[in-house]
Amino acid sequence: MKWQFNSFAQTDLGLVREGNEDSAIYGANLIAVADGMGGHAGGEVASAIAINALAQLLPVISDSEIDIDSREDLFLNITYEIDSQILEKSKQTPELAGMGTTLTALNISGNNVELLHIGDSRCYRYRDNKLEQLSYDHTVMQELLDQGRLTPEEVFDHPQRSLLTQALMGDSGLDPILVSYEINADDQFLLCSDGLTNLLSDYEIGKIIESKTDNDLIAALISEVKAKGAPDNITIIWAQVTDKKVSSEIKKIGAANE
Repeated sequence: MKWQFNSFAQTDLGLVREGNEDSAIYGANLIAVADGMGGHAGGEVASAIAINALAQLLPVISDSEIDIDSREDLFLNITYEIDSQILEKSKQTPELAGMGTTLTALNISGNNVELLHIGDSRCYRYRDNKLEQLSYDHTVMQELLDQGRLTPEEVFDHPQRSLLTQALMGDSGLDPILVSYEINADDQFLLCSDGLTNLLSDYEIGKIIESKTDNDLIAALISEVKAKGAPDNITIIWAQVTDKKVSSEIKKIGAANE
């Protein structure tokens, strides 16, 4: 059986930011969100570098003639290529120094989805009416949570909740990990920048998922974030796993599409 993603995606400036530093890509086999950071348009450049690098890799990691182990290695190691490109761009354009981006990407490989994740843009799986976070937040707050020094309630509105412990910044000392999950026929996935999860709890997101579908679901999530002030860009991909043929078109949104 050949699994594919049937995806719906949207990006929004929010109510405070003047530019969109988020980028995303979605196609039949790959979905990804990158949330850029850095002044002087640096975040926009960094997230676009990440998504465009994935777009260039896509024909290779989708090629069934190449063995799965090789495709997995290429997918994992794209993080080093992105890091290298960000470093090179920073050297060429000094005002972009310090720019960086998160990257959360899902790739279908056989009967599995592979999650590549750096930063705090999240990946959730919705299965059997249950929302489960698959990604691990690379943040100082998550480390404090793991150590039992903060509670989830204390983290949710903490002023430093977005301080990252890992990001693609050009000299990142990366430790990328690829995690594989077996696909079930009813699996659905939510990828998003922290513009969503900094304002809506998993419970609130889950309630909206229960009541909406497809593009209406994304619109409802963005509307709820805006009702709470939307201080950051919001980018969301909602992808259903299907064994039916979907469009082979690769789409990019946000900074990578400009």
